[in-house]
Amino acid sequence: MVFAVIPAGGKGTRSSSQVPKQYLKFSGKELIAYTLEVFQKNHLVDEIIVSAEPTYFDLINKIKKKYKLTKLTNVVESGKERQDSVFNALKSIDANNDDLVAVHDAARPLLPETILTKAIRTAKEKGNALVCLKARDTLLKGDHIVKNYIDRSGIYYVQTPQIFKYGDLMNAMKKAYEKKIIGTDESMLIKQLGININIVEGSMLNFKITTMTDLEMFEKLITK
Repeated sequence: MVFAVIPAGGKGTRSSSQVPKQYLKFSGKELIAYTLEVFQKNHLVDEIIVSAEPTYFDLINKIKKKYKLTKLTNVVESGKERQDSVFNALKSIDANNDDLVAVHDAARPLLPETILTKAIRTAKEKGNALVCLKARDTLLKGDHIVKNYIDRSGIYYVQTPQIFKYGDLMNAMKKAYEKKIIGTDESMLIKQLGININIVEGSMLNFKITTMTDLEMFEKLITK
């Protein structure tokens, strides 16, 4: 089984919107609906679980009905941190330790189907997969002025989905809570277990919408 977990509890404060960005409409469709459709259409995905604020449960269920998201089996309450939201979703599913869980940001609506498929197949073969984008630009460290440059060879921008075995991810989450560690993503917690993580090349289209500029770019891409 392959479960997709979509944490959608973010407030979207960086997008300067009163409504969390994942619920903003573009061409009459909520942003999260675009994201959910990617997983709905992929033949390797069996179920989808969304973690969200209870205020938006009704909206998500309306989106499910409107866009025939038959794989969306559960909507659970999000937590204070992304990690809490993912953990709540994990606790809600009936999975075996070897089943795969693909965690994907609600605000990455343009994930190419080919990349999702490759990541799932890699995880099935090797036990996990982390979608990343190899750094292409010149990188530097500084604060208003340039301090020094960073060698970009071997540097990646981490994206999602991040796909791990259910047992590994639950174990990583539980150990993180025991040690009072809050990770910014799942791969960070998995790495704490000493597990090797397999990189799958991502796409610039799979950008995360966090700012007004990102919102404008997304709107232009879908209305071309």
